[in-house]
Amino acid sequence: MPIFNFARSSTAAFTVSDDSDVINFLKSNGNQYVNADTALQNSDIYSIVMQLSGDLATVKYKANMPRAQGIIDNPSATANGHAFWQSMFAQLMLAGECFAYRWRNNNGVDLRWEYLRPSQVSTYLLEDGSGLVYTVAFDEPEIGVKENVPQSDMIHMRLLSKTGGMTGVSPLSALVNELSIKDASNDLTISALKQSIISPGVLSVKHGSLLDWKMKSARSRQFMKQISSSNNGPIVIDDGENYTPLEIKSNVATLLNQVDWTSTQIAKVFGVPDSYLNGQGDQQSSLTMIKGMYANALNRYVEAIVGELNNKLSAEITADIRPAIDPLGDDFASTLSGLAKDGTIANNQAIWMLQNAGYLPADMPDAEKQPVQQVVIQPTKGGESENDNSTNQGSDQ
Repeated sequence: MPIFNFARSSTAAFTVSDDSDVINFLKSNGNQYVNADTALQNSDIYSIVMQLSGDLATVKYKANMPRAQGIIDNPSATANGHAFWQSMFAQLMLAGECFAYRWRNNNGVDLRWEYLRPSQVSTYLLEDGSGLVYTVAFDEPEIGVKENVPQSDMIHMRLLSKTGGMTGVSPLSALVNELSIKDASNDLTISALKQSIISPGVLSVKHGSLLDWKMKSARSRQFMKQISSSNNGPIVIDDGENYTPLEIKSNVATLLNQVDWTSTQIAKVFGVPDSYLNGQGDQQSSLTMIKGMYANALNRYVEAIVGELNNKLSAEITADIRPAIDPLGDDFASTLSGLAKDGTIANNQAIWMLQNAGYLPADMPDAEKQPVQQVVIQPTKGGESENDNSTNQGSDQ
């Protein structure tokens, strides 16, 4: 059996990454790495990353070679296949690219894949421009840092690229202003809620001109102590005093009600309908139209994934997104039923497709034909017709 050596002795010339770490969308100044936990603290980002990564991991990726199919179904030795792929795709949503190292034997057969964070990988272009090499810092102390890792040993999926497809751009880089506004609106909401619990107000004292500022300040402190010690009980003031709490202005309240537009912006960046972020969405779009738009968005990410797997596994990889957008299969069954009624496909073909999709059991028995019941008309007595009998009955009455 031949033994292949995939090591390359070429040295790296320069890095092709624009930043040392691409996930710096929350800090526009500086090159400090922001991990996924910081990004996922935003509820809208967490919602859309959770949904997209879960649906992309639910997509059925099928290879025409058993070895390729085996590593796709069970790529990791520390996690199940769905958890591994969801982690990869979540990183793809956050950073615009994700990495995995291919542990292979001497014959080049994949044994397992190891997930890598973007901060563990540095991407370089070879001096002659013939390919990429990577410097990988593994978490395992026994492995340490691997330099000049060849491109064939890495799974490197990218989204939008500014370097000709060599590296990816984070979708969240387009949300710097939106996230800043979102943080400011959250601070404003928290501040407004705190003030609504214990609202400062104006304590008016009759003949207040006779009091100097020290006496007014002391009276204010005494009144606030009375509020804090009352435990939501009644406030007792003098007949010469009048307390009026302050209210939130209407324009500020309107702003608090309109901060949800950032959810729409986040959904737009990821290319999914904003209804999937619990927004109102397009009121004129039907459920079928919304599912169709989401299927188109999901297919854009699937093509980037399939392209990388086809390149590295040297196999023909196809993806079936139906399990992600139609998990119960009811829409698929309704479509096949309509095609069978129109005569486009036969009934046995529709049943075969539903069985392959898992909607119907494969060992389902054949339908039994119901016997046709024949209607026997009994002849009338004496050769009289029914009309004659009815006429006679009417005359008897």
